[in-house]
Amino acid sequence: MNKQPINDDELQQHLQQPAPAPDANAKARHMAAAMAAFDAQQVTPQGASSSSESVVEDLSTTIETGVDEKKSNLLQGFLQRLRLTRDTNHHGSEPMRHSNVDNRSIWQKPALLSAIAASSLAVVAGLTFTQHFVIHSGEQPLQESIALDSAKKSQPIVIADNQTESAAQPMASIALQEQEQEAKEEIVVTGVRQTLARSQELGRTAAAAKTAPVAPIEMREAMVSAAPAALADQVNMQPPQEFRDRFEDFKENAVVATSENPVSTFSIDVDTASYSFVRRMLNNGQLPEKDAVRSEELINYFDYAYPAPKDRTTPFATYTTVVDSPWKAGNKLIHIGIQGYQLAASEIPQSNLVFLLDVSGSMDEPSKLPLIKQSMSLLLDTLKPDDTIAIVVYAGAAGTVLEPTKVKEKNKILAALNNLQAGGSTAGAEGIALAYQLAEANFNAQGVNRIILATDGDFNVGQTGDEALQDFVERKREKGIYLSVLGFGQGNYQDEMMQTLAQNGNGTAAYIDTLSEAQKVLVTEATSNLFPIAKDVKIQVEFNPNTVKEYRLIGYETRALNREDFSNDKVDAGEIGAGQRVTAIYEITPVGAKSGLLEESRYQKAIKVDADNNSEYAFLRLRYKLPNADQSKLIETPIEKNVLLEENSAYQQEVNFSIAVAGFAQLLRGSHYAGNFTYDNVIALAQANKGKDEYGYRTEFVQLVRKAKIAK
Repeated sequence: MNKQPINDDELQQHLQQPAPAPDANAKARHMAAAMAAFDAQQVTPQGASSSSESVVEDLSTTIETGVDEKKSNLLQGFLQRLRLTRDTNHHGSEPMRHSNVDNRSIWQKPALLSAIAASSLAVVAGLTFTQHFVIHSGEQPLQESIALDSAKKSQPIVIADNQTESAAQPMASIALQEQEQEAKEEIVVTGVRQTLARSQELGRTAAAAKTAPVAPIEMREAMVSAAPAALADQVNMQPPQEFRDRFEDFKENAVVATSENPVSTFSIDVDTASYSFVRRMLNNGQLPEKDAVRSEELINYFDYAYPAPKDRTTPFATYTTVVDSPWKAGNKLIHIGIQGYQLAASEIPQSNLVFLLDVSGSMDEPSKLPLIKQSMSLLLDTLKPDDTIAIVVYAGAAGTVLEPTKVKEKNKILAALNNLQAGGSTAGAEGIALAYQLAEANFNAQGVNRIILATDGDFNVGQTGDEALQDFVERKREKGIYLSVLGFGQGNYQDEMMQTLAQNGNGTAAYIDTLSEAQKVLVTEATSNLFPIAKDVKIQVEFNPNTVKEYRLIGYETRALNREDFSNDKVDAGEIGAGQRVTAIYEITPVGAKSGLLEESRYQKAIKVDADNNSEYAFLRLRYKLPNADQSKLIETPIEKNVLLEENSAYQQEVNFSIAVAGFAQLLRGSHYAGNFTYDNVIALAQANKGKDEYGYRTEFVQLVRKAKIAK
């Protein structure tokens, strides 16, 4: 029959009308039928699981086949399969029969499938009934998204020359509507697939538990809600979790002409977070992003056997060595090793520690909160009975889980840890403020007062800016309360935030990817990470223009200081703990060598060589403060041209292994200065200088280099 065309005004009136609600009576009849089927079959007969799974597989096949057909007929086969009875009113009691099925109907066997069918039918029917109205009801964000996608994927709509603009607009509208319709139908299909997958899982669960009595009403509610939930989640179109690991963006140190800038200044760094994160990525078969590789943290991850100082009067022993560069013929490496004084057990002060633990929703992963609990438990074993522990947690808000408690009450502390659960947003700044309040309330003037923050660094509630938190932590640092950070997890790991907090809180930053790493950081190296022997430690190297043409510092890009900062005691720098060691490596081009990268200046006068000052490559200055002092002290050491490593073969081994690690870091970063150095060269150099390797860290390093060769 002929129909009158509808004009634009009438069309808009129709589209603006609210979508009609699904028929409540029909939905109620389907639910009643599902409940009746369930009550008739509370116990699944032998073999029902396999039968129900075959039916679900059959349904899945039907839907997969129908995807390629016309979208308007997409769900007909599915709805037909889900019909519970032969009665057209859908409330009969006689089960549907099929000629190829025995007297035990497939619908009698799995009662759970009947419930799922009814709930799925109601949801899918409602969705298919309303999808047309949803698409055309003014949901502008969805329309804009589909239109944008269409612009990328579809052919443009061609308008004939003899068509007017007003005639072309309905054509474009029809094309857009069809694309929107297809997009919505794809959502429904995907939801149905997920519903079937959930059905299979429930079928297997019910079969496994057939001998255990379950309250019928509870099982009914669980099954009826399971399938629609799966479909509803799919229709909501929640995007997959994005990897939001965040690292500070920095550029590799460049080559510097000694004639232009002979002085290099930086703050020492004993953090190890970068190495652990790189290890995790390589163990997953992936190369880390360049900014995740901080060369100094890879180098300082290892415990080098530098000779220790004899007493606390001068808490450092400083060693310098010059060797040939393994990646650039003609260049040399200046190796600087600093070893801190190791405290005896009787010299270790008491501790006032606050565990600040992130229990937000992002921590609900095996590699996060459960690993935090295990790590904190390990730390308890290294503390004295009279040390105090407090526990603060934060999610959507912060709270005190455990008031300051003596370590001798270990069971009480462990109980508080084990009861923690993850959930909610991340009010990290509020948690930090509360942790400092507890630390101040229990402040020990003769001991160590430290907050240990365990988190993935994702602060998304409250004061979340790096600078604001940095200012807050700096003010608290002046009161003698330090902040160390332990990073956990991947995909939401906010390294830049944690580096900011640790560096400005006079603490260290480590990344815990395994329980073995927790053992290393919190047990093996507990004294060095908890008990400082010096603070604001700065290094300054002045190069001799008579012997050094060019130089560059490997790593420490995020620790660079201005030249005038070295003598300014108001400028913060790094801390060194008991027994800790620090390694720094410079690459230099000696005067006269042809391996330099910088061209000679046309206008700058050549430096006149001073024959009386030709025995040194550089002069090392080290400035530090004792833990409770405000005025710094100075250590000075010349770096001689000729240093014979053969005099101490054990020390030479440590130097060579650290150089292998430095080469590896440069390769991971894609350094422009690595020359022809390869992963195989790293392996050969490391293998030859592993030494005793009591804990196997160096052997593990060699394996990581091998993984880097094949990682993507």
